[in-house]
Formats: sequence, structure tokens, C-alpha cells
Amino acid sequence: MSTSAKSELIVLAAPVKNDPYYESVEGDIFDFHINYAKQIAEHDAVLVLTDKHSYDAYVAVLGKDSVAIAPMLDIWMRDFGLSNVTNPMMFRYTPEGQGTGKTGQSEADAVQEQLAEVLQRAGLSFSASDLLNDGGNFVDDYAGNVVISTKFLTDNALSEDKARAMLTALDGINNVAFIEADEQGGLEHADGVVSFVDINTLAINAYPEDPQYARKLTMDLRRGLPDVKIFEIVTPYDGSIIYDPRFGSACGLYTNALVTPQRIYLPQFGIPEDKLAMQQIRAITTKEIIPIPSAKVCQMGGGVRCMSWQLRGSNAEKLKRYLQK
Repeated sequence: MSTSAKSELIVLAAPVKNDPYYESVEGDIFDFHINYAKQIAEHDAVLVLTDKHSYDAYVAVLGKDSVAIAPMLDIWMRDFGLSNVTNPMMFRYTPEGQGTGKTGQSEADAVQEQLAEVLQRAGLSFSASDLLNDGGNFVDDYAGNVVISTKFLTDNALSEDKARAMLTALDGINNVAFIEADEQGGLEHADGVVSFVDINTLAINAYPEDPQYARKLTMDLRRGLPDVKIFEIVTPYDGSIIYDPRFGSACGLYTNALVTPQRIYLPQFGIPEDKLAMQQIRAITTKEIIPIPSAKVCQMGGGVRCMSWQLRGSNAEKLKRYLQK
């Protein structure tokens, strides 16, 4: 398992033993991980982080080179991992993914600190910021264009102008668009609304039932990213089954795709719109499109992008060497 200039290391995390939150869906997560990891391994490098309890089950299917014992306290690696793969940055993980009230932030900090300890021991290079943000609320095109929801402004008590100035002062960020999330409250992640499918090319959800929101979304994007091309894609959102009412559903959201320099791992939900979404994405990028069945996990509020943490170059090699020695 090696990475090159044209590939990335995609890291997934399995639930730990006896975690009551994931106990009833542990099998669905395992099935999703296995299929997804197999698809990744054909094109990029993949590493699943597990505890000792799950290690043998994952190794039996994926092999030792793709699995490591490094238990994480949550499965949504995107949110508490490093953002901006070209200039890795660890923002402070916000509490909504773990809980609310007085303990929420301390629990979020504990989740992130467990990962940070591994990264430091492995010798990875990254910057750290006290700004509150989740990786799911940092959508970029690897070329300096970034979309973040206005929750970032609220969490950090910043005006839009001040927030933009602070973000563009960080390495690798040139232009920032702030958008309102399509569902207020909870996570309010931008990656459930938009996806950079290529440099300067943004796919966004369609909102035929809410044209006012759709217009504002496009206006906010054009204001922050004046040179970016914007394309609507089909959005058959399905909130009929929701695992946790705090987080909604990601079923029918093709924007929650994992995008690498060469490929797009596109969620598929076993519905007729899957084919149309594939066609629409193919029409606006030359990248290879890899379909990833996601119906088993989308009711938990995430899927392909949310579970994936991306590394490349020396950071990818350092993490693999450390975890597989």
C-alpha cells in the first residue's frame, strides 16, 4: 500500500467495542467500510483504524496492510481530523458531533486529542488553530477555494469580513464563501450542500421546493468565489429514516462525495436518481467517478465524505509507517 503524486491515503475508523451509540448499526458500518475500502484499494491507499476487538474481522477481508490497531472515539474521521489536505490544519472540533451542554466541548476535545496524539507520535506535519470548525464544514478544491457554513461565524463570534481575513491568512486558503446550511441547528456542515468536483468547479444541491434558499445559496457562493463555476445536481433527499434526530439524514445527497485529485467516490443510494447524478457529475469533470453504495449508513447523517480522512505525500507515508511497524 503506497501513495504517489496521483493517489491519496484514505483513513476510516471502526466503532470501538461496546459503544452503545453504534451498537445497533455496527454491522451496517462494517459492511459499508468493507465495500468502500475495497473500492478505494483499487485506486488509492486505504487504512482502517480499529480496536483489538474489530481488527481480525477487518483483516480477514482487507488484509493486514489496510488495517491498523489505533482505536478512535468516533467514526466520523472527516470532522475531527486535519482539514485542507494540501496545507494540513487541525481546527478545534466543535461539540455538536458529540453532545450538547457543558460536556459537549470536553467530549469533542477528547475525541480529537486521541487522534492528535497518534499524529504527533507519527511525526506528521500540520498546523493547529483554536478556531472552531469541523472537517465536514470545510469544502475546498485543493487550489485555495473554500466553502464554509455560517455556523463558523457563530461558533467563533466573528463577522464575515473578520472570519474571511483570518481564514485567508492561513496557508492554502485564498477565497472563502460563507453559506447558510440548508438545515439550521445541529452540525450545519457545508459538505451536505456543496462539493468541489474539480478546481474552480462546484456541484451544489438542487432545491426546487425552496427557490428562495437556492437563490441565496448561489448568490453567497458567487460573492465569495467569483471565478468558480457552479452546477446544480439532482438531490432526492430522503429523511424518512433518521438514526439520530440531531443530525438528520444524508440519504440522497450526492454532494457528500469524497473528491481526490484524480477521482470522485460518489455515494449511491439504490434509487433511480443514482444514474442521473453520475451523468451530471461526469458532464462537469474529467475525473474518474467511482460509485459507492451508501444506503446502509446515510440515515446516520453522513457517509462517503464524512467517514473519510484524506492524507497525501509524506504525512501519508509517516502515518502508515508508524501504525504498521
